[in-house]
This record gives sequence, C-alpha cells and structure tokens, in this order.
Amino acid sequence: MNDLAKTGIWLKRVLDRHWLRLTLIAWAILLLWFMVDRWNMIRWLSLGDTDDNMRLSQVRALLNGQGWYDLRQYRLSPPAGFDIHWSRIVDLPLAGLILLLRPFVGEAEAERLACGIAPLLPLSIALLGLAATVRRLISPIAWPLAIVLLLCCATTMSMFMPDRIDHHGWQLAMLSLTVAGLADPQQRRGGLVVGLSSAVSLNIGLELLPYAGMAGAIITLRWVWTRDETARLAVYGLTLAGGSGIGFVLFASNANQVLRCDALTPVWLSVMVVGGGFLFLLARLNPAERWVRLTLALVAAAIIGTGFALLFPQCLGRPEQVSPELARTWLNNVREARPIYKHPLRMAFPIVALPVIGLIGACLATWAARRRPSITGWVPVLMFSTFAGLMLLWQARAGPAAQLLAVPGMVALAWIGLPWLVRHRGIGVRVAGVIVVLAALGVLFSGSMMKYLSIDRPSKRVQVVNRATGLCMTVPALKPLDRFPKQVIFTFVDLGPRLITVTHHDAIAGPYHRNGDAILDVQHAFSRSPENFRATAKKYGATLLLVCPNMSESTVYRARNPGGFYDQLAHKKVPTWLTPVLLPKKSPFRLFKIS
Repeated sequence: MNDLAKTGIWLKRVLDRHWLRLTLIAWAILLLWFMVDRWNMIRWLSLGDTDDNMRLSQVRALLNGQGWYDLRQYRLSPPAGFDIHWSRIVDLPLAGLILLLRPFVGEAEAERLACGIAPLLPLSIALLGLAATVRRLISPIAWPLAIVLLLCCATTMSMFMPDRIDHHGWQLAMLSLTVAGLADPQQRRGGLVVGLSSAVSLNIGLELLPYAGMAGAIITLRWVWTRDETARLAVYGLTLAGGSGIGFVLFASNANQVLRCDALTPVWLSVMVVGGGFLFLLARLNPAERWVRLTLALVAAAIIGTGFALLFPQCLGRPEQVSPELARTWLNNVREARPIYKHPLRMAFPIVALPVIGLIGACLATWAARRRPSITGWVPVLMFSTFAGLMLLWQARAGPAAQLLAVPGMVALAWIGLPWLVRHRGIGVRVAGVIVVLAALGVLFSGSMMKYLSIDRPSKRVQVVNRATGLCMTVPALKPLDRFPKQVIFTFVDLGPRLITVTHHDAIAGPYHRNGDAILDVQHAFSRSPENFRATAKKYGATLLLVCPNMSESTVYRARNPGGFYDQLAHKKVPTWLTPVLLPKKSPFRLFKIS
C-alpha cells in the first residue's frame, strides 16, 4: 500500500471518528470569517430588518428590568404600548452575550458584538443537524460536502448572518435537527430529536408550524406502514406534548395566556398536547393490521381537527386576526407572503434552483437505496424536502427552509453522480456530465450572478426607493435626532422599530399585527386630511413629525391617496401648525415640530 492510499485511509478514519469536533471547528472558522467580513455592518449596528431592531429593543427592556413574562413594547403606541407575540427564547443568547461582554467593552460595544455573534450560534446546530443527516444516509465522511453546499444556499445563510438577530436562524436550526431525527435509524433518539426540535420551534413562533405538522405526519405514516416504528412514534408523541407544555410554562408571555391564534397560546398548546397524547396511545395499541393502524390514525386526526374547529373557530382564518382593512392595505402586500412565481426572476430563480437540485438528488438517492436499510431514512427526507419545495408555491418566505432541506439531496447527487461520471467509459456521457456539473455550479452561485445580468433588472425608480430606504435606516442619519429631548415622534410604520432602537425617542407603530390599530391610525393620518393627521398626533402625544422622502412606505401613501396629507407634504404644502426643524445638511429626513 502506497503512502497516498494510507493517507486516504487515515483521512477517512479522522472524518468518521471526529466529525462532531471537526464540524464545530468548521463552525468556529465560519464565525470568525463572517465577523471579520461583516465588521463594518456590526460596527454600525446595521439591523436592516424591522424585526431585528425590535428584538434588540425587547432585549434592552429585559436587561433594564422589564418582567420575564411581560413582552409589551412600551416605546411604541404610547402611552400604553402593545403586546408582541414573541417569546423570550431567542432573547436569551443575545441578552447573555451582552451581559458577558459589557464589563469588558461597555454597553454600546457589547450590543454591537452580541448582535454580530448571536445569529451565528444557531448555525452551529444547523451544521450538526445536516452533518448527522448525510452521515446516516450517504456516507460517514460526506458531511464536509454538506457544509460546503450549505454555504452556497444564499437565502438560508442570510438568516445566520451577523445582525440578523431575530428568530429565523434558530427555527432553521431546529428544522435541521428535525430532518436529522427523521433520518435517524435509532427510533427512540430520532423520535426524541424530532419531538423536542418541533416543540422548541413552536415555542419560538408558529412560522414553521406546517413543517412541524409534516414531520409528525411522516412519523405517523412510518408507523402505519410498519408497526416496528412503535418506539419512534411513542417517544415523539411524548416529547412533542411535554416539550410544548414545558416551553409554554417557561416562555409564554402574559399576553399569550389567552386564546390567540398567532403563537403557542392555549389554542395550539392544546393541539400539541392532545395530538402527542393520541400518538402515544396509538403506539401503545399498535394493532397488527396496517389498515387498522391507518384507520386509527385518521380517526385521531379527525377528532383533533373537529375539536379545533368547534373550540377555536376564530383560528380557522388568518392566525393574525387583523381587520379586513389592515389585511388589504398591509398584510396582503407583504412580499415574502406571496407565492414564489409572483416574484421577479432575479429573486425567484436563485431561491428555487437549489431545492429543485436537492429534490432530484433525493429522488435518485431514494431509488438507489430501495434495497438498502437507508431507504427508511431517505423516504422521510424525500417527503420532507418535497413538502418544503411545494411550500414555495404558497409563500416565498419558505425559501430558507426549502434550501436547507435540499442539502442532503444535493450531497447525494454529488456523491453518487460524480464518481459514476468519472468511471463511465463513454466519452459522450463524460462530456455531458461536465456540462451538467458546470451548469449546477452556475446555479449554486446564481444569487451572485443574477445581479450582473440585465434580466428583470429593477427600474431606476425602484433603485431610488431602495437607496432612500437604506439611507434612512442608518445610524448616522438617525443619531442627530438625539440632540432633541426625548419625545414621541410620528413617523412611518416601517421606520418605527429602527427609530426606537437607534434613538431615545418613542414612535407610534411598527409592522406587527398586534399593533394593528396603531398601524391603521398612521396609515389614515398620512392618507387623509391634514386635520385628521393633527388629531391622530395629539391622540398619541406626538410632538415631532419625521418623514423620509422616497422611502418605500411613502410611495404607497402618494400613489394610493393623491391629495392626502403626505401627498400635500411631498408637494411642499405644509400646514401652519407644522414648523420645519433644521437637520444636518446631508440628512435624508425632513423633520417638523407639531404644534
């Protein structure tokens, strides 16, 4: 045996035996890389999303003494504030990092560093989940390829980037554990992992409720097909019910103790507890005939569904429970909530391409494993990734999950296909294979390439709006407002969370459905008469008006309500009770004192 062969054997042994340690080392390297690469964003606290800004405001309130179960945001909708539907789970790592770093670097720098580090913490869990999945289904040494391919999933990786401190990364990490549990040949461990990861995800938020439901359906169908899956079903049912209940006790806010539909309130908690109990009971009964098992599973589902409809009829519609007007003017227009085919090609193609490749790979791997033990893992993964891909036809925001779940299929495609191409004797097949590989590489980096193509390029007007929106969210633009005494500033809904995060001022509204009355008040104030605006400002005690010309929200008021208050303001028609306030020369804002 030559030295090269010995080195290969040694490397395989290391990758197999020390995969857990090496995966964490790879994560640590990625953490350092992204911290350095995104340092400018971290330094300027570039929390680009409204939810990221609100998350930091919630953590600040917690560290300043606000109650653990009190998630009311008092700096919006003054004087009473409004209840937000989140839980404290995602607040914990961010608050912990701030407390850890504060004695060494001070409050402001601790916040900036914490916002940079915190989103990368769940990336470690996501890497471990995917590594475990491909080890079980493909090869014990295939996990490095899973890490590399995950890095090509731009939509997924964006949820783990520094300053993306909201809950999405943590829920994707739980989804990674879920697919690892579905692929686990050890039934009790697999059921435990799926049940607990689903419970944690649901306690964080209901965004991935369909995936949790699909995971439960897959485990139940496995038991229906073969009664040997009894242990997996029983453990899953107990951990789903128990984990949901414990999480509710520890993290459900005061506002989530009532029968709301938008979080793990008693509504969905009862579904998880009763559903988990039914699954445990089915596992205990475990009839020998397949048709009996299927009938019992369908009866249990029917009982849960009927009970839900009778006990919680208010939750049969939209979980946000907003008014028809607010749904029409705001919620129905959220871009991420639209099907993927209604989005521009420059956005849709990079999101869809990777799940399609992953599905092709999962199908081929499932077929190749049809006579091997790994088929019991590949079928659930294929079903789960197919479901995730179909979710894109409902909402584009399913993109990060669909790309994440495509990774095992992409790894399988590379692991099976490339060696076959290399060994194939036909020159035509090898040439065609090289072309396919190059095309696949192009797809992997399609998100970076699309911006250089003229296909479906945004118009100049859209570019102007995007630039204005970005400028008005920056710290240099907002910080000059702190030279004025603290007060309530009337501004756009989408600017509210950023305003209360960067400055000491309060605002009226943020884009949160439980803040719906204030959102409508702001919309009406900008859309209707100047007198209506003045009355609304007085209602909330607002003494300053801050507007950002050409910001995306402002274009809506002008387009839908010509002649309304904001349209008049944009045309320099300023009421006598508004006094312009001087701002720095290059400020993107216009500021007025309300009298």
